[in-house]
Amino acid sequence: MTGTVVVSQLGARMHYAVPRILYRSGQLEHFYTDICATKGWPRLLRLLPGKLRQRGGLRRLIGRNPAEIPTDRMTCFAGIGLEFALRRMRARNLSEETRAALRVARQFSQRVARSGFGGASGFYGIAGECLEQMQAARAQGLWTAVEQIIAPRGIVDRLTLEEAERFPDWQKAGPLDLHAEAFGAREKAEWAVADMIVCPSEFVLRTVIESGGPAERCVLVPYGVDTRFQIPDRNRIGGPLRVLTVGAVGLRKGSPYVAEAARRMAGRAVFRMVGTCSLPQPVRSALGDVVELTGPVPRLEILDHYAWADVFLLPSICEGSATVVYEALAAGLPVVTTANTGSVVRDGTDGFIVPIRDADAIVEALAGLHESRGRLAEMSRQARLRAKDFDLSAYGRRLRQALAGVRPALPAAADDRMARRASN
Repeated sequence: MTGTVVVSQLGARMHYAVPRILYRSGQLEHFYTDICATKGWPRLLRLLPGKLRQRGGLRRLIGRNPAEIPTDRMTCFAGIGLEFALRRMRARNLSEETRAALRVARQFSQRVARSGFGGASGFYGIAGECLEQMQAARAQGLWTAVEQIIAPRGIVDRLTLEEAERFPDWQKAGPLDLHAEAFGAREKAEWAVADMIVCPSEFVLRTVIESGGPAERCVLVPYGVDTRFQIPDRNRIGGPLRVLTVGAVGLRKGSPYVAEAARRMAGRAVFRMVGTCSLPQPVRSALGDVVELTGPVPRLEILDHYAWADVFLLPSICEGSATVVYEALAAGLPVVTTANTGSVVRDGTDGFIVPIRDADAIVEALAGLHESRGRLAEMSRQARLRAKDFDLSAYGRRLRQALAGVRPALPAAADDRMARRASN
């Protein structure tokens, strides 16, 4: 890759890893985002009294800090981010949430496109939110890359709907998502314009191709996390196995199977779930009888939970490549997960890959670690070794190497028409 790159993303995903990586290598032309704590009115939040700053929403907002990136290399559209937050709060169902996401994505993308690309040679954006930017960049001769952070929308919706049918009490039936097809069409239009589709896992890469994406333009780039998640070794002898899950509690994360495993492992293991829980009250109450529910916690406090645990469990139905798995490995936790989580776990070495929707396999894996603390210790050692290949520096090398191979190639006329339709 020669020249510089414009990076665009809504939110603080991956702690702004991509723009940070490119800035460190001298390849960041400019970074566009919505709300961050270092520019505009959100900077004033740090002046609030300590107790106010500790409130959930404000605390997470203050944590949006693109460390290292100079403010003159950033443009933040805070109003767009605030509008999105308000629209999500007012949304009464999934259809309204999708409509809000589409509206904000178009607004953000159009604002970035109007702001321009400076002297950049390339553009890097996130699936679902960068179509208009990619079109403008291509028109100016830049190469374009889009990161597909999760399986395509059609795959996500199908798998989640199947879970809702299996566990109707967990999720209230809502109206048909009238905007899901439009979101899926937008993703496909971005694939058509992109010179490269960056996929964080084999699962995502496979589902993009299954959904009609161009296999020849897909590239696999697993993530990485920084060294803050490397914590001192713990040697625990005896006692119940401590099992940790981090992430929003719900159907897509496989939470019903965590609950079933907890019921069946009573007396042999204790379970803790860290993350937002918006389940119906009867389900939440029943889940709380077998699992400790902490609710969401600040990123700075997540290390305390990794330090508490012996094993990490994430039996997701659909992900991109869950960064909490990378964090758990770095913390020395063997991981029990699914192929659909998009992890880098090696089955039988630093964890176990179990089928989706299989509580029996989860219990078998956890019971084996409970009964053999020697194996638990060895898997913990292997997890730390595995994590060294997936730290932020290694992620940066993989990403830069992938982008070095990107070659602009004008899309076919049919692809141009698809992209124009999706942006309207």
